[in-house]
Amino acid sequence: MRGVLFGSVRPPAGRRGRRGPVAAALAAGALVLTAGCSSGGVPGAAGTASTPPSSHPAPASSSPAASPRPPAKGSVTVVSTLTGGLDSPWGLAALPGGDLLVSSRDKGTITRIDGTTGKKTLLGSVPGVAPSGEGGLLGIAVSPTYDVDHMVYAYFTTESDNRIARMQYDEDGTTPGRLLGAPDTILRGIPKGSLHNGGRIAFGPDRMLYAGTGETGDTGLAQDKESLAGKILRMSPDGQPVHGNPAADSVVYSYGHRNVQGLAWDGQGRLWASEFGQDTWDELNRIVPDGNYGWPQAEGKAGKKGFADPVAQWKTSQASPSGIAFAEGSIWMAGLRGKRLWRIPLSGGEREPFAAPQSFLEGKYGRLRTVLAAGGDKLWLVTSNTDTRGTPGPEDDRILLLTVR
Repeated sequence: MRGVLFGSVRPPAGRRGRRGPVAAALAAGALVLTAGCSSGGVPGAAGTASTPPSSHPAPASSSPAASPRPPAKGSVTVVSTLTGGLDSPWGLAALPGGDLLVSSRDKGTITRIDGTTGKKTLLGSVPGVAPSGEGGLLGIAVSPTYDVDHMVYAYFTTESDNRIARMQYDEDGTTPGRLLGAPDTILRGIPKGSLHNGGRIAFGPDRMLYAGTGETGDTGLAQDKESLAGKILRMSPDGQPVHGNPAADSVVYSYGHRNVQGLAWDGQGRLWASEFGQDTWDELNRIVPDGNYGWPQAEGKAGKKGFADPVAQWKTSQASPSGIAFAEGSIWMAGLRGKRLWRIPLSGGEREPFAAPQSFLEGKYGRLRTVLAAGGDKLWLVTSNTDTRGTPGPEDDRILLLTVR
């Protein structure tokens, strides 16, 4: 059994995510909670805001004017394999300058990948990670003010719960494997299970931290607003509820989710999320504050009053979706069981894609876990064949560079 999380740790949170005072102040140049606005870049998908702050950001629930439509038919070209030999990779985040950080679900480690050469540098292990089933070290994100604070965020499973913590990355350190500072837990008490732990985290264009959680197999938790399970959470970089959340004292942003696996914002700043269904339908949802996405009363497009239907749905054999990213006017969604990359072209509308989803790379690289916008028409794509459910090839697991349209 691994030890409990050490470092600067907060007292246990209430079920609605209420926070006490910050346990330890950040180093000089603490996180600045300045809202940002979305532009033609790709905000949030990498776990870091790509746009400068604005004094008049559009609220997350707004409906901006329609943007130019993407082509009805897209394409995917695999440019190169950046690196291989990764063990159970799960989360992926970009550092300023283009290098990548990747988490290992089962080893509980974070590794830096040179964005040009693919060279790997072990930064260290996250204390307290207890990998089991679908739990372990899951999503990672880079602070939107990383140039000042050098903070890396992680969502992980412990012996008792799921947590979100931040650690300072000492880029000038000289001891490989010991470049991460002691974790500061900003949110604890997210229910855990052998499955459905959620785990994706990302900073939005508003520079707030979002997290997707699962209902752990206890389906009733998804509709319970007092529970952090089966939700999308929104919080400040230090784990506090923020203005614009449905309840002032809660980090719960939307509910009725079975197992949220992907978070991304489009060019208009709208939030999208991918979600595992049970036996019938996997989903891509357009997320709005206080939206109820139906689980367990609804799966897929049920048309039931009070529940938000997904924008797109797939048979579970075709998707089992994980990470998503926005590029070239489309959401790109990785499929685990489906072993393919899905493209969902978006229009300016709120509830329907511009054209039918298309699939690419079917069966060529096995299970696909994470997609990350790499700027312009480029995407990073992470395979997931060493997670005990895949069939690893000699190069697995890999990070691929794609060109898309």
